[in-house]
Amino acid sequence: MNGNTLVLRALHRGENRLAGQLITVAQRHRTEHEVFHVATDLARWSREHVGLLAEAAKDQGTDLDELPHEADRAPDPSEGSGGFDPSEGPKGSDGGVLATVREKAAEIMGRRPEPGLLLLRDLRDLHLAATENSLYWEMLAQAAQAGRDDALLALVSSCHPQTLRQLRWSNTMIKNLSPQILTSL
Repeated sequence: MNGNTLVLRALHRGENRLAGQLITVAQRHRTEHEVFHVATDLARWSREHVGLLAEAAKDQGTDLDELPHEADRAPDPSEGSGGFDPSEGPKGSDGGVLATVREKAAEIMGRRPEPGLLLLRDLRDLHLAATENSLYWEMLAQAAQAGRDDALLALVSSCHPQTLRQLRWSNTMIKNLSPQILTSL
């Protein structure tokens, strides 16, 4: 096992984790429409990165799962459950009881200060996770340049800008929301 393999494994795990965190934040703060929609889109990027990292690892002689680990991520709301989910209710219904309760609780909690603090904490956690991934992308880029590995360099050139965008989004949201949330306590 070489250094590239170690970084690929760490980055694969980190992108899996970030995808799960983004979906969890989207679900938890679904009443904040920008958070819900943007976090869901950003999670899609991380999921794509997972597949691309698995392909790159295969070229390096390492086997990583091409799909995000189910245990490491929350379900993507755009995917559907693919099976029975009690929160969806019976087939043909508009939604289950649990889904309705979650939505109403999110609406009610959206009007209290605690969800704002929770959102700031969640955004901070997303920012830290994206920062970790960005550092791994940087390490992989340096190793690819040193080893003259054009395929790895192309992977980094394709994925790292999206990770940087995830960072900028979380940072911007923290900057925009902090004054309102923290001064309203």
